[in-house]
Amino acid sequence: MEPLSVNLEEQERRVLVAGLTEWSGPARPTEELAVALGFDGLDDFGSERLGLWWALEQHQPLTRLDWARVLMATEIVFASNVVGSGHDWMFTVGISDEETLFLLRTIQLKLTGEVRPLLGRGLGTRPD
Repeated sequence: MEPLSVNLEEQERRVLVAGLTEWSGPARPTEELAVALGFDGLDDFGSERLGLWWALEQHQPLTRLDWARVLMATEIVFASNVVGSGHDWMFTVGISDEETLFLLRTIQLKLTGEVRPLLGRGLGTRPD
């Protein structure tokens, strides 16, 4: 897949970086969740997440699949109190729930058309 540059505001990028970071803190992903997010499994999620984090920090383009992985991982870690940060998000990240939700919505508008066609093709399903 060819890398795609997405024009993110600094706060939007900060939310995505924080979303990836939270998975090494209070969040607890499962093997099945990692696969649903488009990774080969939990080990792959752990190693790939670090590369995605670095790429976001460096303002590097990502593949459409990687943008989808980053967005969905952030949505889940923000919202879920079962596997994600949930209620702890605003304390561990330092961004209010209201601001995070607003920023996620703007990111979704920028990415959804690019990543939605991947659903069922390596994203949200078990690999063939």
